[in-house]
Amino acid sequence: MRNLLIFITKYNAFFLFLIFEVSSLLIYIKYNSFQKATFINSTNKVTGTLYGQVSRLYSYMSLNEVNDSLARENANLRGQLKSAQYVDSVEKRKVVDTLYKQQYTYIVAKVINNSTNRRNNYITIDRGSKDGIAKDMGVICGSGVVGIVADVSEHLAIIQSVLHKNTRLSAMLVDNKEIGSFVWGADLDPTKGLLIDIQNNAQPKLGERVVTSGYSLFPTGIPFGKITNLHAKGGGLLLNVEVALAVDFSKLQYVYVVNNKFAQEQSGLEAVQNKNE
Repeated sequence: MRNLLIFITKYNAFFLFLIFEVSSLLIYIKYNSFQKATFINSTNKVTGTLYGQVSRLYSYMSLNEVNDSLARENANLRGQLKSAQYVDSVEKRKVVDTLYKQQYTYIVAKVINNSTNRRNNYITIDRGSKDGIAKDMGVICGSGVVGIVADVSEHLAIIQSVLHKNTRLSAMLVDNKEIGSFVWGADLDPTKGLLIDIQNNAQPKLGERVVTSGYSLFPTGIPFGKITNLHAKGGGLLLNVEVALAVDFSKLQYVYVVNNKFAQEQSGLEAVQNKNE
C-alpha cells in the first residue's frame, strides 16, 4: 500500500492529465451530436468485432465435441442403410420393408495413433471391449475400407490397416461383380492397392470402382478405390488390377468398427465344414 501511494505521488501530474483528458473527451462527445454518433458507431463496431472473435474461439474449442457428435450420427445412419440389413423371408418375389432385419451395426471410434510408412501398418483407436469391439471386426471410415481389428483391450483397440502385407480382403468390380482379393502392393505406396486374380474376360475398365463383395467382414459396396492400371499374369488369363485407394490414411480421424451379427455363426459353421473335409 505504501509503495502504491509513493507511486501515485510521484506520477500525480500524469494521472491528473489523464483524468482531465478523459473528462474533456467525455464532455466533448456528450454535448456534440455528430461526435457522439461517431463514437457510438465506432464502439459498436469494436464490440461486434470482439464478440465475433470470442464466438469463433468458442466454436474452435468445441470442434472436438461437434466432430464426435457428427461421427456418432454417421454411425447411426450407416446402421439404417439397406446394406446393413438382411431379408428375413423365403419369399423372393415380394419383399417389403418389414422383412428387413439388422445385420450390421457400427461403433464410432477416434484414431489416436496411426502409421502409413511401414511394411506392416497399424492404427490405434480409443474404443475397446467395453464398447463392444472384438478381434476380427471390420473397420471402415467415411471414404472406404480401413482394415481389421487385430487386438483389443478394455479401452483401446489395434487395427491391422489395409496398408499391411498380411491384409487380404474379398473385393469385387462394381460393374460385373467379378470377385477377387484385395491386397496392399509391394511398393509401400500408401495411396495404392491391388485387386488380384481377376478373370481377364471380366474386362475391368480404368476408373471402375472396386468395393467390398459382402463375402467377408463388411457390407457389400464399401469402396476400396478406383482402377488405375491393369497387369496380366501368367498366360494372360488372370489380371492384377492396380487401385487408387479411396481412403487417405494419413488423414484418418474417425473410423467405424463394423459389428456383423452373423460373423461368429458363419465362421463357426465354416470351421466345422473345413474340419470335415
